[in-house]
Amino acid sequence: MALLIASIILFAALLSLSFTGVKIYNNLVLLKNRCDNNFSQIEVQLKRRYDLIPNLVECTKSYLTHERETLEAVIAARNQAATGLSNLAKQPGSAEAMQSFIGAEGALSAAMGKLSFVMEDYPELKANETVAQLTEELTSTENRIAFARQSYNDICTSFNIYRESFPSVLVAPSFGYAENMPLIEFENSEQLEAAPVVKLCEPEPVSA
Repeated sequence: MALLIASIILFAALLSLSFTGVKIYNNLVLLKNRCDNNFSQIEVQLKRRYDLIPNLVECTKSYLTHERETLEAVIAARNQAATGLSNLAKQPGSAEAMQSFIGAEGALSAAMGKLSFVMEDYPELKANETVAQLTEELTSTENRIAFARQSYNDICTSFNIYRESFPSVLVAPSFGYAENMPLIEFENSEQLEAAPVVKLCEPEPVSA
């Protein structure tokens, strides 16, 4: 009788552990999928940003004839950032790929900041409707990127906390979740989220 009771208790314990393991695994999968989904939202907006930048450069180069190096630096940084995003999309959990992407985005931010500064010295650009429209679209896109990035970081933080909590931390590595999800954190996020701004000229007052 004692052996039977012990067997029942052991079976119940193993069954409970199995259910706990299944629950942990399902929660890890759910949170990881949410991280991936949120990253895909950032990816969409970043690709739109990368598409807009060459258009802006193309529209401004006829005015910025003496700023060839600045324009080339923007395009080179844009291409590097696009490559970094592509590599990160192939391995979204890679801390190394994330750092490479963040570095490329920082370089692009610096290049765009210099372009914005240069553009302020060319009043003709302020009257160009196409340039103004592109900068407005870039600003709108940057806002969406910032929102999507915050959402991504929030859900990844939830994943990381759950993965590191007991008892998840004991079994997560065996389920293939040995590492935390890397966050997208920029040193100069304010600069990154600031698109070049070109103010339209104010119409001259009409004399009475």
